Amino acid sequence: MVNVPRFSWRFLLPQYWLVWLGAGLLYLISWLPYRMLMVFGAAFGRLLFKVLKSRQKIARRNLELCFPEMPEAERELLLQRNAEESGKAMLETVIGWWWPDWRIRKLAHFKGYEHIQQALSEGKGVLLLAAHFLHLEAACRVFGLTHPSVGFYRPNNNPLWDYLQYHGRARSNKYMIGKRDVKGLIQALNQQEVCFYLPDQDYGRNRAEFVPFFAVPDTATTTGTLLFANAANCVVIPIITSRLPDYQGYQIQVLPAFKDFPSGDDKLDVTRVNQWVEQAVLCHPEQYMWLHRRFKTRPDPAATSLYH
Repeated sequence: MVNVPRFSWRFLLPQYWLVWLGAGLLYLISWLPYRMLMVFGAAFGRLLFKVLKSRQKIARRNLELCFPEMPEAERELLLQRNAEESGKAMLETVIGWWWPDWRIRKLAHFKGYEHIQQALSEGKGVLLLAAHFLHLEAACRVFGLTHPSVGFYRPNNNPLWDYLQYHGRARSNKYMIGKRDVKGLIQALNQQEVCFYLPDQDYGRNRAEFVPFFAVPDTATTTGTLLFANAANCVVIPIITSRLPDYQGYQIQVLPAFKDFPSGDDKLDVTRVNQWVEQAVLCHPEQYMWLHRRFKTRPDPAATSLYH
């Protein structure tokens, strides 16, 4: 059973007034033209990276680890572009949560939906693999206009923000499942839903294999993809999302379903997942979420951190 956050009268108490103020300002900002939102977002991102030194350090280190042969000047340019994209992403939240459908449709570009249609026509659910691109809030909204989906999410500790987040992300989509509700996602897949799953972050050493990711040979990679693919009547279909140049909006590109997956060899299968993530990232590396400590879990728990 999906636990949908409900409005509570306690949200009107003074302890939530700052949240309401922030949400109200974001809602007002959402009515600005798309081009203006992106220009402001890029400027905000540059400023934010100067203030959040620790996040800037993590992103720089990730780029060093993944692209050691890239000239330093080129990596720094990529880092600066990533800062701008991060700022845009913060304003894309208001696009995904509050824009009416008619505004979203002007920015929506969808390719490859026939791969999803084929799986559904065969009576299968779809485990849709997506990578942590910064524009994901807007991209998921775009996806929902073509096919309302089910998403995994982490409930927020603040109940009011969790309420806003859930209903914002569920707009034009079906519903959200808490990230620990494994049975809920399996049930949705068995009901022939299209379910988003993001396998490209470091979730620790439990249910993980250490396989290559870019130039890092032993990267903790979740086997959750295999768990769902084995437990549910579904196919695994990857997608690549991107923010298009010249303020054209967002493109969803659905790729053909993985064949012979899972194969029974966990290391081989999660390596295949990582190779797909690499393919997606290389399309638009500046739009990827490099701020996450992707390599924090090492094969040897006593080993020196790569972020030391």
